[in-house]
Amino acid sequence: MSKTSEAKHIFGIYEQNINSSFATISREVPKYHQSVTDLQQQCMQTCENTMKSFLSVPKEIVNRTGIDATIPDAALNIIRETSDGINKVHSVQNQIVQTSIDAAKQNIQTFNDNAKAFTELNKNIIQSWMSVFTPRNN
Repeated sequence: MSKTSEAKHIFGIYEQNINSSFATISREVPKYHQSVTDLQQQCMQTCENTMKSFLSVPKEIVNRTGIDATIPDAALNIIRETSDGINKVHSVQNQIVQTSIDAAKQNIQTFNDNAKAFTELNKNIIQSWMSVFTPRNN
């Protein structure tokens, strides 16, 4: 089939629409990714600033009034160990999420490979069927 007739054929039009749609999506994904990354960074910065601001008021009160803000070593150790534990949990959680994402990517790739193989198999079956109905010149 020539390119001109393919452009008017239903499958040619369908393929053009698919190509156009995925080209548009491919152009937009980086913009979306950047927007989400910027939003995440802004949220983290806002949380950090809020916590530091919240801490500054009681710190100022303690400094101006001369209140003793020291804590016992045992409490200090508990606070540090708790903070370290929370950081370790975040690290493990991030590793689990990354592993899950990697597994999902692998599953999608396997599906893609299987779809290609299934399509090729179907084409071969159709070719086999068509060969039965195609007249042979002897």
